[in-house]
Amino acid sequence: MATMPQSTDSPRDALTGLADARAVERCLDRWRADMPGDARAAPVHAMLIGFGRFDAVNLAYGEAAGDGALVEVARRILHLATDELAGGEWIAGRVGGGKFALAAREPLSRERWQWLGEALGEALSAPIAALDGAGTVRLWPRLALVRVLPGERAGHVFDQLAGTLAKAHDRPGERLLWADRVHAPAGIRTAELEADLLAALDRDEIEIAFQPQYALASDALVGAEALARWRHPRVGAIGAGTLFAIAERADHVAHLSRHIAERALAAASEWPDGLRLSLNVTPSDLAASGFAREFMRLLESSGFAPERLTLEITEQVLLGDLERSAKVLDDLKRVGIGIALDDFGGGFCNFRYLKLLPLDTLKLDRSMIEGIERDDRDRAVLRAIVALARALDLSVVAEGIETEEQRAIAADEGCSTYQGFLRSKPLAAYDFLRLARA
Repeated sequence: MATMPQSTDSPRDALTGLADARAVERCLDRWRADMPGDARAAPVHAMLIGFGRFDAVNLAYGEAAGDGALVEVARRILHLATDELAGGEWIAGRVGGGKFALAAREPLSRERWQWLGEALGEALSAPIAALDGAGTVRLWPRLALVRVLPGERAGHVFDQLAGTLAKAHDRPGERLLWADRVHAPAGIRTAELEADLLAALDRDEIEIAFQPQYALASDALVGAEALARWRHPRVGAIGAGTLFAIAERADHVAHLSRHIAERALAAASEWPDGLRLSLNVTPSDLAASGFAREFMRLLESSGFAPERLTLEITEQVLLGDLERSAKVLDDLKRVGIGIALDDFGGGFCNFRYLKLLPLDTLKLDRSMIEGIERDDRDRAVLRAIVALARALDLSVVAEGIETEEQRAIAADEGCSTYQGFLRSKPLAAYDFLRLARA
C-alpha cells in the first residue's frame, strides 16, 4: 500500500493538502529506522522540486492565482506518483513556499528515479489555467535528486537537496541535478522513448489494467476504469499520464487512444451484463474532427453496449475549446454513452463546465477524500459537492478510497460509487474478468 501524504498521523500543508515538511522528514526517518543494516531492504530515493522566481507569478497574476498554481502543482505531483510509484511506498509534501518533495521506498534504479524526475519536470512545465480563466501561468521547475544512504538522517538528506537545488537554479540550462557526487546516469532520450512507443503500439505491448468500481450502497462490483501501462525495458513501468505525454510529443495520441479503446472494449465485451466500463478522453481526441463518428463506429464493431460505457474528461481536456467539446460530447451522449467530469475539485472547479456539458457524473479528485475522516471542513466540502450534484441530477463517484472510514463517510454523504485501494488495486484484464464472474 502506498504511503499517502495525508495519512492519519501526518500533518498537512493547509494550502495543498500534501504532507508538510515535518511529516516528510518523519517518514524518511521512519524508513531509516525500519531497516537498519538490512541489505535486502528497498532503497529510498528523494527529490526536491523548486520554482525559480515564483514571486513573479504573484506579482503578475495576484496571490490567489499563485496559490491556485501551487495547488495544481500538488495535484500533478500526486497524479504522477500515484501512476508511477504504485509498487511501493511513497510520500509527497510541500516543504515551504514554492518547494515540494517526493520520496519513495521501492526497488528503483538510479536511472528510473532520474527518468521520473524528468517526467515530473515535463508535467510541471505544462501551462496552468489562471484562476480567473484569463490566460495561463507557466512555471519553470528545477529538481534535485538523491539516493538516500543507509542510516542517513532526513535532515542531512534535505540539506543536500536544498544545496543542489540552489545550484540548479543558477544554471539556466539545467533542470535536474543529483545531490550526491555520483555522476548522473545516462538518461534515455525523449526521441528514443517516442520511437519505442510507436514500436510498442505496433507490437501490442501497451497493457490495459482495470480499476474496479463498487456501489457504495451495496458494495457490489459495478464496473471498472481502464488504465494504460507500458513496461519499458529500460525505464520500467510507465503510467497513463506520462504515457500520453510521450505520445503527444511524438504525435501518436490518436494511435494510442484508439489502441487503448480497442483493447479495453474487447476485454469488457466478455464481462457479465450490467458492469460498466469507464474510458478516459484526451484533449487531442475531442479536438480531432470526426472523433465522435469514429468512436461510435469503433464501439459498434466491439459489440459493447453504449449504455454501459462512460467517457471521463478532465479540466485539462476542456481548456482549449469548451463549446466544441460540449458539442462532441452531446453527439456521444445521444447514443447512450455516459459522460463524467473527472478529477472534480482538484483543479479550479470552473462551474461553467456544469452548465454547458452534458454530464451524468462527477468523479471526485482523490484530494477531496484524503483526510475527510478527521477534518470537519473536508466533510462539509464533500457534502456541498454532493448537494450540488444532486441538484443537477448527477451521480458522484469517490476516487482514492483507502480506509473503511472514508468509504462509510462517502456513503453517508450520498456518493453512489467508489474506487480505491481499500477494495482493489488495478487488475490485469484476466484477473478482473475472474473477479467479475465470481
